[in-house]
Amino acid sequence: MTEIRDREEVSPADGTKPRTGGDPAVLVVEPLLPQRIRRPSDLLRFLATLLGLVAVVLLALVAQKTLNGLEGDVIDGTNRAPFLLSGLAGVLSGAAMLGVPTAYAIERVLHRDGLRVAEGLFAAIAGMVLSFALGEWILKAGPEDLRLLLTGGREDVEPLNTLLTSIIAYVTAVRISRRPTWRAAMWSAVALNAVALFAATAATILGIVVSILVGLAVGYAILYGIGSPNTRPPGSAVVAALAKLGFDPVKARRLDDDHQSSRRYAVGLRNGNRLDVTVLDRDRQVAGVLYRIWRRIRLNTETRRRAIRSLRAELEREALMAYAAQAAGVSTPRLVGTSEIGTEAALLAYEHIATRALDDIPDEEIDDNLLAQIWEQVLLLQVQRLAHRRLTGDSIHVDGEGRVVLMDARSGEIAAGDLLLRLDIAQLLTYLSLRVGADRAVAAAAAVAGPNTLAGALPLLQRIALTRETRAALSKDKELLTAIRERIVALEPKVEAKEVRLERFRPRTLITIIASAFAAYFLVYYLTQINLNMITSAKWGWTGVAFVAAALSYVAAALMLRGFVPEKLPLGRTVLVQFAGSFVKLVAPAAVSGVAINTRYLQKRGIPPGQAVASVGASQLIGLVSHIMLLLLFAYITGSSAASSFTPSRTLVFVLLAVAVVILVIMSVPPLRRLFTSRLRSLFSGVIPRLLDVLQTPSKILEGCTGTLLLTIAFVSCLDASIRAFGGSLDFAAVAIVFLAGNAIGSAAPTPGGLGAVEASLSLGLTLSGLPGEVATSAVLLFRLLTFWLPVLPGWASFTYLQRQEAL
Repeated sequence: MTEIRDREEVSPADGTKPRTGGDPAVLVVEPLLPQRIRRPSDLLRFLATLLGLVAVVLLALVAQKTLNGLEGDVIDGTNRAPFLLSGLAGVLSGAAMLGVPTAYAIERVLHRDGLRVAEGLFAAIAGMVLSFALGEWILKAGPEDLRLLLTGGREDVEPLNTLLTSIIAYVTAVRISRRPTWRAAMWSAVALNAVALFAATAATILGIVVSILVGLAVGYAILYGIGSPNTRPPGSAVVAALAKLGFDPVKARRLDDDHQSSRRYAVGLRNGNRLDVTVLDRDRQVAGVLYRIWRRIRLNTETRRRAIRSLRAELEREALMAYAAQAAGVSTPRLVGTSEIGTEAALLAYEHIATRALDDIPDEEIDDNLLAQIWEQVLLLQVQRLAHRRLTGDSIHVDGEGRVVLMDARSGEIAAGDLLLRLDIAQLLTYLSLRVGADRAVAAAAAVAGPNTLAGALPLLQRIALTRETRAALSKDKELLTAIRERIVALEPKVEAKEVRLERFRPRTLITIIASAFAAYFLVYYLTQINLNMITSAKWGWTGVAFVAAALSYVAAALMLRGFVPEKLPLGRTVLVQFAGSFVKLVAPAAVSGVAINTRYLQKRGIPPGQAVASVGASQLIGLVSHIMLLLLFAYITGSSAASSFTPSRTLVFVLLAVAVVILVIMSVPPLRRLFTSRLRSLFSGVIPRLLDVLQTPSKILEGCTGTLLLTIAFVSCLDASIRAFGGSLDFAAVAIVFLAGNAIGSAAPTPGGLGAVEASLSLGLTLSGLPGEVATSAVLLFRLLTFWLPVLPGWASFTYLQRQEAL
């Protein structure tokens, strides 16, 4: 760290109050501020420009005919203009395009800002070289459609206008956008130049837009790459601003901090007191903006924060929260002054309190009295509807007398809603549990806040609701949230917490959407390959058989569920639940939807949640074992059908060896082994005791095993009848192998109902089994129509009916 000791007189020209009596200037100790900085805002603008460029090009390729028609209309209109007018526009645009940047450069040089002009010239050269290189690539090796859109098919037209790109890069690098008059003049010249280029048929609409976007991207890249002059006010300017507020500082020291959006100073006053000063820099307001934008998109409206806030808004927000906390009687540093420091920064001055952060206090020193004090301070905020929103170890401090002091309320909210207040409770409860354990943390919170307050925060004990630091700490103790929930439920056994959905969507939803898009493309492609004559030639008798088999599968699924639930379930309503599951498949992967809706159904029947999950897990486990055993059995039969002795095929042996190798690898790598065992434990925990309950009733076991076997036979029969409906014929064992393998792939696919994955695997399997491609594709589409698409409407009706009857 470099120390700067400035003992010269502070002149009025610096914007500070001159000292009387010839007092020396304030001693300021801080790291040497860099001459140039890379502004996150420039990087953000560069990324946004690249995204805009990609979007424009893709949109132009999609709407190629529309764009060509629009361009033809524009060219036709410009050709009708008088020759004198179009010529005058060309002369004026050329003069303006060169004159405005030149005039601005002269103005900057006269103001001794020639370095900025040099940076602009460097950007102009880079823009010219890049536009020329891109143009050559598009003409010689680029996509044909893109070349036609950028040149209009005319040989004398540049794909990217070199002059326009370089000029835009220049004016971006010199930050002409910060000068409203010059900005208006520049964009007027650009618009006039575009008209002139159209009139002379020397450019296309897309070429003009792409040239501008490339120029902007180059300009922002240069600004971020070489940096910008540092306009952050130094410590001496902070001290001068404090002097204007009436304080008498004698020394200041920059504090080490991890806050990306602020600087902090310890300022000593002549009377012996000290101020803690927070400095907000305008150019650092966008630090971490990409993460905040992601959270804003992902979370619901009430829980999200503004991604970008102006300097004035940030200053007012923190000041208002500080005053509100003081009025509520919370132990927090008193805000004694606020001020802007020029146009690039602002400060907030707090009375200094000597404290230690809770993060710096060992776990063994956190006693019950300290925990109680923390909750008392938070409850003072809650009573006044103030949400802190950052209750972590670096914002909870303890002074020399052992009293709790809350810091860093800049993220807080006044007049907060119930959800934000409950989020604070959940966050603090989780953090304290990480430090002292779930038992002590919940007990201390219940003693001060009461069990009802904790019960209200119960549904908000979700990772997504916590701060980034707390989520990172939870990765080392993944069972902590479950332990906290169990302790709260033990305090309030009759609590019925309604589920709170904080996320608009989960990351896996994006994966599902992308996979579904590919699946839809796959289906559309195969639909276009089908011969319509083949569809009309389907044998309706076999189609009816396939329909009956598909309908029978829902009865089989109901029997399967009933067999592994010791309690009595009505067959009719259980069948309706299976139909409702076919509707839920549209919005959830196949492996998830059935488990979720069956578990919900059992809970509504009065079965405790743990036993409901165990019953569904038992049926899934037996179904998995049955699936594997049938797959091996049919593969064995198929492999031995052409052999003199009943021996398995080489393919089956190879598959078994491959599976064995995969299992061996998983078990030998500790992280993979832990992941595999934890997933199995969470899926099938409690299954064995539930199976033992079922074993006491042989009729239940018979019903469950019958339903499991009948479910597989129904699906295989449906696929076999679909094949025969189009004149195909395969051995039943071969059809069974194809279905069992395709169903396994579909269950693992992230798309709703295995969409796309099932169709691809079944079509490929039937084709490899010797079925003609057209027959295989038609049979698979008929099979999926009967088992996936056709049940959607009755599934929706069943889902609605069961919800009205409170059965789901």
